Amino acid sequence: MAIATRDLQQMFSLIAEEIGKNRDRLCELDGVIGDGDHGLAMDAGWQAAAKAIGELDQSQVVPTPAFNAAAKAFLNAVGASSGPLYATAFMRAGTAAKDKSDLSDDDFLCVFSAMAQGIQDRGKAELGEKTMIDAWKPAADAALEVRRLGTNLSGCLAAAVEAARNGCEATRGMIAAKGRSSRLGDRAIGHVDPGAASAVIVIEAISSFLARHDD
Repeated sequence: MAIATRDLQQMFSLIAEEIGKNRDRLCELDGVIGDGDHGLAMDAGWQAAAKAIGELDQSQVVPTPAFNAAAKAFLNAVGASSGPLYATAFMRAGTAAKDKSDLSDDDFLCVFSAMAQGIQDRGKAELGEKTMIDAWKPAADAALEVRRLGTNLSGCLAAAVEAARNGCEATRGMIAAKGRSSRLGDRAIGHVDPGAASAVIVIEAISSFLARHDD
């Protein structure tokens, strides 16, 4: 299937909606090991990104500048913390889209992988450090792995969701190495990372959108 800017507009809108539904839960998770505002930041960022993309003329704008618009809007809405991470993710997605008018299945997987890599590069995080990378990297790796086995795009994202959920749950047993929660040491053990939890919501929404798109 081909994914054009109009599809990205719908996808970003769905992600923003799902993040909004989970805003309070994300704040509660962050309240235990962080500032308690992760849900507010993610809600503000995704709402701004969805609005920015939604206002574009879908007949005139290809995916690359759409992702770039999302990056600018997210960063303007969330200047610190997750803002630069997701802004970098969208910029990398735009580069991966290579100004194509629409994205093939493989193109979209490249975009998805580029987002994960962008977050990792900007945050300088590795697996096991109790960050959103513990959800994003396994998700991207799983999607690419099952694609090599011939799985369709929606199946690839279903695999990504499972890997993201497992990665998020694994953060419960980790000591944080980044951010405010790193000051807690062993006290952070037993709590999932809020960034990983929000990453799962984002990836679930992408998967849900692609499953509908396939129908």
